[in-house]
Amino acid sequence: MGSQARPSSRRFSVLMGFAAIVGGVLVSAVPATGQQGVMMAGEEWTNINGNTASNRYTTLEQINPSNFWQLETAWNWVGEENAGIDLGGGVNARSLPIYVDGKLITTSGPYRTVVALDPATGETLWTFQEPNTFRRDYSMRANHGKGVSYAEVPGRGGVVFISTPGFFLHALDADTGQPLANWGEAVPIEGFPASGSVDLVADLIEGWGPWEAHVREGGEYDAGQGLPLEIGYITSSSPPLVVNNVVIVGNSAEQGYNQSRYEMVPGDILAYDAATGALKWKFHVIPRPGEFGHETWENDAWAWTGDVSSWAPLSADPELGLVYVPTNGATIDYFGGFRPGDNLFSSSLIALNVETGERAWHYQLVHHDIWNYDTPVAPVLLDVTVNGQRIPGIFQASKQSFLYAFNRETGEPIWPIEERPAPQSRVPGEQLAPTQPWPTRPAPYDLLGRQEEDLIDYTPEIRARALDIARRGHYLAPMFNPPAVAGDTLAPGWGRVCGGSTGGVNITGPAAGDPTTGVIFITSHSGCSGAVVVPGVEVDREDATGVTVSAWARGGGMPDRPVEENLDGLPIWKGPQGRISAIDMNTGEYLWVIPNGDAPAAQQEAIRNHPLLQGIEGVEVNRGRGGHSAMLVTPDFLLATGLTSDNTPRLFAIDKRTGERVGQVTTRAQGGYGIMTYMHEGRQYVVLPVPGGYTALALPHEAIQ
Repeated sequence: MGSQARPSSRRFSVLMGFAAIVGGVLVSAVPATGQQGVMMAGEEWTNINGNTASNRYTTLEQINPSNFWQLETAWNWVGEENAGIDLGGGVNARSLPIYVDGKLITTSGPYRTVVALDPATGETLWTFQEPNTFRRDYSMRANHGKGVSYAEVPGRGGVVFISTPGFFLHALDADTGQPLANWGEAVPIEGFPASGSVDLVADLIEGWGPWEAHVREGGEYDAGQGLPLEIGYITSSSPPLVVNNVVIVGNSAEQGYNQSRYEMVPGDILAYDAATGALKWKFHVIPRPGEFGHETWENDAWAWTGDVSSWAPLSADPELGLVYVPTNGATIDYFGGFRPGDNLFSSSLIALNVETGERAWHYQLVHHDIWNYDTPVAPVLLDVTVNGQRIPGIFQASKQSFLYAFNRETGEPIWPIEERPAPQSRVPGEQLAPTQPWPTRPAPYDLLGRQEEDLIDYTPEIRARALDIARRGHYLAPMFNPPAVAGDTLAPGWGRVCGGSTGGVNITGPAAGDPTTGVIFITSHSGCSGAVVVPGVEVDREDATGVTVSAWARGGGMPDRPVEENLDGLPIWKGPQGRISAIDMNTGEYLWVIPNGDAPAAQQEAIRNHPLLQGIEGVEVNRGRGGHSAMLVTPDFLLATGLTSDNTPRLFAIDKRTGERVGQVTTRAQGGYGIMTYMHEGRQYVVLPVPGGYTALALPHEAIQ
């Protein structure tokens, strides 16, 4: 499948789509068929998302509705206290362990130290830490490591793979944590192992024009430095993915919202032989002359700008031999005037042949992205039955609050995705795409922009007053609202982008799916961002990557708004502010929508007692919490983290069909990013990432039958 066409079409009605959500239409889930074996995690949890399908589903059910309330803390692991090694300071809560070969293996801290833990006690078994380099110190994603990958490699046994902030790949023996012998190459940096490593930067820049020009001018490669900053910088934030004995490595660049200069290296996808560490292929995310999509990069920007990284985790279908790569935008969020065109393969979902790296299909989710609408989470694979036809599906959640649905074998949308007219920019030099893709089904799972139909409307008076506030405060903004120049009070919404850079869905809230029913669970929140640009020279830094300062870059602010975004303390927008949605992907219809946790008691009381709402039925008192839940799907229920109204962190057990809570237990801290589970020596454990490390829950030994 090639790039999508752009027919003109009518404007999408947010009201119609959202009404279907709020109505909570109940439909029967049709059992899916197909590759359930590769779509379900059993006793082991071999991937940070459970498996290569990234559905976060387990078949374990020792913990079930009859005993959920008995869960207790089995152990806590606090990195700086329990690792036995300096982790570099802060310890992130965005990593999730895997469970393989009778041990838990994960990463922790800005050094992205690999740590193996005893599954029964949380005791540290071994660690591996890459020696320090400039490349690691400069990384702006150092504390964003999400974990490791694992594979049983012929002739090698169990192998752990880790990509690091310095953009090296290491292969470690799963039993000992020692680098593999006769694997990869010797990296010429003091302290690096003699074998078991690959310098990913060296392979990334091979044949890349700006690097070749640097060499012609007398430049030499310095492994400790990596790329000269004047032409780019590359790092990583997610582990590689191992599929059919091929290790596929994504990457990350300097955050686009901090960039002020044009030059940047493209985030090409690299693949290696799992047994030897030899490079197998490289896919150019910015097409070069003669490659598909090259014409979407005008102004010769393909030759010197970059990003289009795949910082979110990857997914794969081993039987089809395809790996699915979600990408982010091109260099500089909020301004792309120097790179006119649609900019393939930015903000896209790409299916690549695992063996060859050839593109099987792609779909660009956002043309010429200047909204920071990078694709933030791994796509979820589920087999579904639509109109009686079995479809191998793939579903990509987004910051936009669209859920994009495709046949993962062909790339064809399961339901039509229409190209609809999009607002155009008032920023001098910017040239936006005339249309943007809009999925027709399922309906958006959160607010799109801020429209009049999104305002609370309990009574005509309340709606009129809310509309007056929205207009006077310049809070109304269309979907794909362009960034504004600071001080431009004629710009719609004064440069307001909703959903904003934090979602909809974002890195902290990966979706989860049930492969037995074809139902997907989405955690989202109604966030907005101020997308305002100023002359690039005003925000440029001496240590910035690149050379040429952009005409515009993110910064500055809009004038103070004349009114607050509430009606006498009452939020003017429909909620929930944070939510969990269950969507039957056999039909594209919603089963239910519930708040993410509970709104604080004081907020609920203020809404309940608000003078304008007395005597009115159906008032939304519990608007949930901003942010995202961590989720896990089991045969019996959906597990989700959240806070109750008294701000107590909980783990909720939720009925998958109705959305009703069937149980809750208190946890040490609010779990974030994800939940994983495993069976070890006859006992099922549930692990939550919490600030500083992990907490593990299990049933008391006497409660296990």
